[in-house]
Amino acid sequence: MIEFKNVTKIYDNNVTALKDINIKIEKGEFVFLVGSSGAGKSTFIKMILKEVEPTKGSIILNDNIDITKLKRRQIPYYRRKIGVVFQDFRLIPTLNVYENVAFAMRVTEASEKEIRKRVPMMLSLVGLSDKYKSLPSMLSGGEQQRVSLARAIVNNPSILIADEPTGNLDPDTSMEIMEILSDINRAGTTIIMATHAKEIVDIMKKRVIAIEKGVISRDEQRGAYGYED
Repeated sequence: MIEFKNVTKIYDNNVTALKDINIKIEKGEFVFLVGSSGAGKSTFIKMILKEVEPTKGSIILNDNIDITKLKRRQIPYYRRKIGVVFQDFRLIPTLNVYENVAFAMRVTEASEKEIRKRVPMMLSLVGLSDKYKSLPSMLSGGEQQRVSLARAIVNNPSILIADEPTGNLDPDTSMEIMEILSDINRAGTTIIMATHAKEIVDIMKKRVIAIEKGVISRDEQRGAYGYED
């Protein structure tokens, strides 16, 4: 699904964010990306989203597409294959739950018929069918993150990137979000989740890629946790 080949990123201020990264994430995997602040996790994610270009190396998608060589006009279409969930939800405050999720489909020029079909399905999946008319300000943090998840998957992406999705949530709500992410993963979506939540990583027992000082310090299966807070 995603392969980094000899990827290095050196920013203009001469800071090396990633150094000679070689890693492959298979289709359908659930991967935790861990590491202390400044370790290189954000750069790793931004490269997959093509927000940051590597200084050296290539990033291969689906065995044959080198995304570092995509033309500017191709980037929006490439990003439609990727859903993103953020720590701070990033919902549009003036739109209700239904319209926040529908907005992601309208950006892709989906038909209103398809929107009317898909949005209720996604809200049902995240347990918010009864909140479809509510504004974000009327929701709890956990409910807002559920809306964010519904929006991220409504276009059926092959990859979901979750950047600290439980960072603003209490432990019980965090585990509810993780259960939804697990359901999404079981349906076939590849998930890459950046997190500092050691307890979640230990409970979930998925693959863990630890980055420290721009290099991969550990890559292990089943909940091995590779860094210190």
